[in-house]
Amino acid sequence: MHFGLLGIFQNYQGRETDEDLIAGEMALAKLAETKGFDSYWAVEHHFFDYSLCPDNMQWLAQVASETERIQLATGAVIMPWNDPYRVAAKMALLDQQSGGRAMIGFGRGLSKREYAGFNLSMDEARGRFDEGTALVLEALNKGFYEAETEYFSRPRVELRPRPTRAFSDRAYAIGVSPESATQAAVLGARLMVLAQQPWEVFKQNAWTPFLEKWDSLRDRPAPPPMCGMLIYVDEDGDKAREKGTQFVKEYYMTVVEHYEIGGSHFKDTKGYEYYGNAAEAISAMGLEAMADMYASVNVFGTPAEVAEQLRDQKAILGADHDVLAMVKYGSLSQEEAVKSASLFAEKVIPAFR
Repeated sequence: MHFGLLGIFQNYQGRETDEDLIAGEMALAKLAETKGFDSYWAVEHHFFDYSLCPDNMQWLAQVASETERIQLATGAVIMPWNDPYRVAAKMALLDQQSGGRAMIGFGRGLSKREYAGFNLSMDEARGRFDEGTALVLEALNKGFYEAETEYFSRPRVELRPRPTRAFSDRAYAIGVSPESATQAAVLGARLMVLAQQPWEVFKQNAWTPFLEKWDSLRDRPAPPPMCGMLIYVDEDGDKAREKGTQFVKEYYMTVVEHYEIGGSHFKDTKGYEYYGNAAEAISAMGLEAMADMYASVNVFGTPAEVAEQLRDQKAILGADHDVLAMVKYGSLSQEEAVKSASLFAEKVIPAFR
């Protein structure tokens, strides 16, 4: 079972200086190396305190220089915001810089206001994602790049440097809707999700469609999903549940604001109709009830309670899923995040090894 740590670079309510936040994220990356996590991941977000990492490959290059063992992954590169050649070239360079430790995760992006900052229409997101991810993986696997698609055009050029080896077994794609999950299978990428709905719903709407598509295309078993979740661990169970609920709900409210989850625009945006259901659910259930649901699918408690929650997830999914831990979010202080992440590494991860 693989355990990763995802840096999300959130400056909750603008409480930290940029300098302190960046230093804290690097400290967490180093903690992942020393405490026994298998990988470290970094997000891509722009323009807002919701998350301050506009170039995760540049960031991971610095992490590579500070570590020796852990794999380094984008969680994720938002393909519609990026040129596929540049993504392939930078990932190949990162792979060389890190001695072959690089992995690539792809995402489509969900924030209307981030798309607006790039002056891009969300209606183009699905096409740009599908074409861009295929072009990147083809370049990383073949060592050259060429494109003649609806959105991208470039004559054949060599990828220099080339990666240390192909990326066919180290690519991930975020998938929540059936369409995104099946596209991950088409790519040959591992399915990745950040907890946001009951695990039974994820199994029905994403994991099962992924498996069905994978099995229809390949004669080898599908790899397990990479499941990201907010983590808070404390030896004091009452404190862990109280503070964990608080921190997770704080983060959820930033998600609602940043992605305008309750907005009506999703149902009228090509490729995002699935998220229109979430907006309708918020209207029907109410924001507080949705926050309660969101808290219930993330993970907090004592080490033993957290381990049991992970086992419950495995039972629901019917899969030996991998875990991507988000350890600093909401009003969690750097000190609290380090303590929680360390406890998770020392007492939860060994239970699965």
